[in-house]
Amino acid sequence: MRSEPDTTATTDWVPACAVARAVAFVPSEYLVKPASERWERREAMRLRRAVFCTEQGLFERDDRDALDREATLLVAVACVSGMPEQVVGTVRILESAPGQWQGSRLAVHPDYRRVAWLGSELIRLAVGIAHARGARQFTAQVQSQNVPLFRRLHWQTLEETELQGRPHHRMQAELAKYPPCTGTAGFVARRAA
Repeated sequence: MRSEPDTTATTDWVPACAVARAVAFVPSEYLVKPASERWERREAMRLRRAVFCTEQGLFERDDRDALDREATLLVAVACVSGMPEQVVGTVRILESAPGQWQGSRLAVHPDYRRVAWLGSELIRLAVGIAHARGARQFTAQVQSQNVPLFRRLHWQTLEETELQGRPHHRMQAELAKYPPCTGTAGFVARRAA
């Protein structure tokens, strides 16, 4: 004879999807480097669309523009067992005039925004590479909610502006705080255990 389930019993039942999310694997090692592989560039563009088009609604279908043809694309790649697995952050840099560099389209996947300081590490690499390539000035248009991060990283506001209907700060990096970064390897960022 089959018995009916006891609906009066108290349990700490949790849906499987909640458990899976709570124990999701988070890599502990990230490569922060210039994009060198086709898949890295493709995934960086996909991440930018997800952040700037879908999440923030700054652009309708695509955020790519003419600067992408000349810009150096940097990526933060999550590694599993030491092997590159997923692009979780990106930024692009460009020399707009001799010695005048700019950074733009800084994006970090929402699940990784509080992991291993990836936004900060992308900024550090961006300015370091530009510094090594002769930058005398490095600027960026920074969304207002990100200004405190940039200030902690030794940036100062030059002016407040509005872009794509959102408040921004045109900011400048203090180059002396960013040692020149040469080569193509980038560096490894590790998440604290």
